[in-house]
Amino acid sequence: MTSETQTIDLLVIGGGINGAGIARDAAGRGLSVWLCEKDDLAQGTSSRSGKLVHGGLRYLEYYEFRLVREALIEREVLMNSASHIIWPMRFVLPHSPADRPAWLVRLGLFLYDHLGGRKKLPGTRTLDLHRDPEGAPILDSYKRGFEYSDCWVDDARLVVINALDAFEKGARVLTRTAVASARRDNGAWLVTLRNSETSETSTVRARCIVNAAGPWVSDVILNVAGSNSSRNVRLVKGSHIVVPKFWQGQQAYLVQNDDKRVIFINPYEGDKALIGTTDIAYEGRAEDVQAEEFEIEYLIKAVNRYFKAKLRRSDVLTSFSGVRPLFDDGKGNPSAVTRDYVFDLDMTDNVPLLNVFGGKITTFRELAERAMHKLDRIFPQMGGDWTETATLPGGEIPNADFESFSETMREAYPWMPRALLKHYGRCYGARSSRIVGSATALDGLGRHFGAQLYEAEVRHLVNEEWAQTADDILTRRTKHGLHLSADEKAAFSSWFNAEYAARAA
Repeated sequence: MTSETQTIDLLVIGGGINGAGIARDAAGRGLSVWLCEKDDLAQGTSSRSGKLVHGGLRYLEYYEFRLVREALIEREVLMNSASHIIWPMRFVLPHSPADRPAWLVRLGLFLYDHLGGRKKLPGTRTLDLHRDPEGAPILDSYKRGFEYSDCWVDDARLVVINALDAFEKGARVLTRTAVASARRDNGAWLVTLRNSETSETSTVRARCIVNAAGPWVSDVILNVAGSNSSRNVRLVKGSHIVVPKFWQGQQAYLVQNDDKRVIFINPYEGDKALIGTTDIAYEGRAEDVQAEEFEIEYLIKAVNRYFKAKLRRSDVLTSFSGVRPLFDDGKGNPSAVTRDYVFDLDMTDNVPLLNVFGGKITTFRELAERAMHKLDRIFPQMGGDWTETATLPGGEIPNADFESFSETMREAYPWMPRALLKHYGRCYGARSSRIVGSATALDGLGRHFGAQLYEAEVRHLVNEEWAQTADDILTRRTKHGLHLSADEKAAFSSWFNAEYAARAA
């Protein structure tokens, strides 16, 4: 234990998108902030999403008009703040007469185009799937389709750059640090933190705690803070599969399965496709979640219902599953459970605990802003709203014009292969030069581990972005793990573990 306990304004529990977003917003208002995550940043739900910033077209069917409108507005805000990791994507929706009628789909897309004041993205258009090239991979039995706009996002990097912005504004970011206990003590929270790597403990006094622990939000309330809440979280599992890309073009597809659920089929990492998601009530430990065989078969069946190319189980390169911590609104159907968020402010003994239930990646910034509004009377001295027009680290690109920025990168590094330029640009945006440094040739980037992974990037991720394991780098900070062979991943892990052990020693 440290002999002297520091006092801070805000302790944020949970290093997913909501926790990182709240820490960033609070630090930018001038509060002293610590962000604690028991594992790695985005290790839970926030790295296991469908990688979309979207309004949620299917939520219109459940009359979630306000939620969809707010998400569509946020879609444009986020495009401006981080155009290197968030970019437009066109989605093709083949119409199946056996499912939703065409007039209902057209009405939904009309609302989707107009609810959020769309400015940047092109609107919906009707497709003749037998004539338009987007229909080429679709079975001939589907004649009509629709094409609409949404956005892609690198979800884990969105979390990391929010944490990075919080850090640059004065917050302390503690990964692999769990909150072992928290109790109200003389007008503040007395919190014990435990480092999961060293088992060392420390204490801090916090005037307020924000519990943004996602699937673990209820556990923090009951077992860590010893508190109660009338709110409950509903755990819903969503699984995805990754397969080789089986169509031409950059368009994505949205298909309706025979159970009325919709499945996204998105281009992923250049030569792959990301397919998901399932929606299944989940009651196990969030740490143990994984895609089950029946989910994988379900997704394959949904694809094969529409596409000429038939997927087989052997085509699945990998799969992942996440637990969505949805606010329990009493709906029986997991697909119908609201994706909205709810706050619960516990002011017992005038020592605040703000619990966050639900939410989705697209609305994280607005959620963070509204969370701070809940704490207005607790921190009357803090600054006002600021994130709506602010860029995120790497997003400092003039007019959010990534294409022009890419041309500038090509001029700055004419020696760099196009694929590597694209990787740095899409991961680090305007801060790519921090990885490249003074290098004037590939040799200057250090050891090459395969694909686009060089030592210079690894050093940056360890020194600047809290990466501590090979998986932090291969799976979350980047997606190199999808492009390296098994032998290359093993060699990198061996090198990294040796380097990390040397650094730790």
